[in-house]
Amino acid sequence: MATIDEKIFEKPKYDEGKIDEPLTEERIAALKNFAQSIGVEFTDFVMLNRALTHKSYAREFDPKLKDNQRLEFLGDAVLGLATADYLFEHFTKLTEGELTKTRSSLTRQSTLTRLAEKIHLDDVLLLGVTEAGTTRGRDSNLEDAFESVIGAIYLDCGWEVARDYIWRQMTDEFERVKLTGIPKDYKSKLQEVIQRDPTRKVTYSELNESGPPHMRTFEAAALIDGKIFGRGVGKSKKLAEQRPPNTL
Repeated sequence: MATIDEKIFEKPKYDEGKIDEPLTEERIAALKNFAQSIGVEFTDFVMLNRALTHKSYAREFDPKLKDNQRLEFLGDAVLGLATADYLFEHFTKLTEGELTKTRSSLTRQSTLTRLAEKIHLDDVLLLGVTEAGTTRGRDSNLEDAFESVIGAIYLDCGWEVARDYIWRQMTDEFERVKLTGIPKDYKSKLQEVIQRDPTRKVTYSELNESGPPHMRTFEAAALIDGKIFGRGVGKSKKLAEQRPPNTL
């Protein structure tokens, strides 16, 4: 029987038996075009392809393919460090708490989804048949793939290239912070206002869900003391609650 230490440090089995997908000339060309469009000189296109392989796609093969989940973990850490590095150097008057809040706001799902859409990442993301037919364009898929690409850049090109890539992608976000201060979604802003009066209560309700399965649109309402205060629309329930309200 294995000891506790042996169990803790046993060899991970996540990628055991999995392989990288052999790349066709057509896929390599698509990856090269994508790399050129984001301004990164990749040498390991197998790595980039793995970063763009969703688990739903990888599971459809035998033997199963390596997917982008591990690269997502790495990319998330690199993104956090690069963002913190920029904020530390350029926002010298922010306190530790303000820096933390700003970094969190800049790296939240809605921001990363928007950046992924900007570079047309969904065009090269490999999804399983069911996933592609029902949830292509899903925010979580785009966010995860965006971070996975960062992980691949870091491994293939090094820290400085990954950092500079992140800074380029985040340029507009950094400028927005300079102009308007710590970014907050509208749900957070409303919560802060309501908390000033403990007698009032805000809740959220889904009003409508529409569109084809792969491009769903959600409408949510913010209710104050049971009465609708405003509405928001987004590609997920979470985004609908955070979007600028159509105040009634």
